[in-house]
Amino acid sequence: MANSAQARKRARQAVKLNAHNSSLRSQYRTAVKSVRKAVTAGDKVAAAAALQSAMKIIDSIADKKIVHKNKAARHKSRLNANVKALALAA
Repeated sequence: MANSAQARKRARQAVKLNAHNSSLRSQYRTAVKSVRKAVTAGDKVAAAAALQSAMKIIDSIADKKIVHKNKAARHKSRLNANVKALALAA
């Protein structure tokens, strides 16, 4: 347990920050899943729309350093490749 007032305050702040970051990380995962679901369903229009919104969320989360920028870039690249492959398949 924190002994000083400063340490107690930092512990309180850490709980709030962890909850906020967890929420943003969940939003990131949901965005990625929505694109994957649209690609699996074979819906080109929905996949492209989901990709656009996911790109925004992924960039935002990476800028805040909640996920590493390389991981964000990797997800964006793979999702984009999946959507493009879906468009070419038809």
